[in-house]
Amino acid sequence: MLRYTLLRILGAIPTLLLVIALAFLMVHAAPGGPFSNERVLPEHVEEKIEKKYRLDEPLPKQFIRYVSGLVQGDLGPSYGYRDYDVDELIAETFPRSLRIGALAITLALLLGMAAGTVAALRQGSWLDKFVMGFSMTGLSIPVFVVAPVLVLLFAVKLHWLPAGWTSQTGISRYVLPVITLALPQIAYIARLTRASMIDVLGRDFVRTARAQGLGTATVVRVHALRPAMLPVLSYLGPAVAAVLTGSVVVEEIFGISGMGQLFVRGASNRDYTLVLGIVITYATLIIALNLIVDILYGIIDPRVRYR
Repeated sequence: MLRYTLLRILGAIPTLLLVIALAFLMVHAAPGGPFSNERVLPEHVEEKIEKKYRLDEPLPKQFIRYVSGLVQGDLGPSYGYRDYDVDELIAETFPRSLRIGALAITLALLLGMAAGTVAALRQGSWLDKFVMGFSMTGLSIPVFVVAPVLVLLFAVKLHWLPAGWTSQTGISRYVLPVITLALPQIAYIARLTRASMIDVLGRDFVRTARAQGLGTATVVRVHALRPAMLPVLSYLGPAVAAVLTGSVVVEEIFGISGMGQLFVRGASNRDYTLVLGIVITYATLIIALNLIVDILYGIIDPRVRYR
């Protein structure tokens, strides 16, 4: 497995370089520049600013210099947040997105797999129809609709929870953002678990376990749950990365200073290095999480072997 992991890491380097190159070209192709929103400056002053940040250099030279800095762990200075480096901004905002995302994905896994398993065991019943109806609703309604509804109900009408992130301290401010982020994931994981569990419960080894007199709970826990988790694992790689880096809509609605909100600010200000830093962080997370998922495949399913 060590050889497989090393090969996957080496294979991820060209992918990451391609992502960096495409992101670099796209942010520089956008109209305007990082200082175009400032007041009109004399031409010689604007030239000095561009020279200070080396924006007057040809794009290939800028790209090579940027990649050289990345190799040394330097994401460069932020053009929009003066006196800050990009790595400082990401280090400040990422823990907030990480906490909310980790809570949301944990909640989604627990509730989604439980709901999908129950629906598979009660296939065709009213409970199965309820779970699938909830899943379709959760997938159909976007988070920018769910979030205001939850705020209106639990914060404005019932006064149970705070409406914004900064309006109150403590664990209560996590509840609404976490539920908003988790609902679509719960719906998708429930559907995946139900379909996978129905397939696994019809296999020969499950029928043999039942013929030996094992109860339903034991059959599911010991024999069916692990193979039924494989499709969920495949989905979790990009899903966890998306949730951990923060949802732009959720962070904007609840006023959370996370990576999602930071990305919006950077894109609005044409902050090249900030946008690139967040894209690189997101791409690295996806690659790392997909590698972890592949390794977990071999742990959960003994039939998987890495050569």
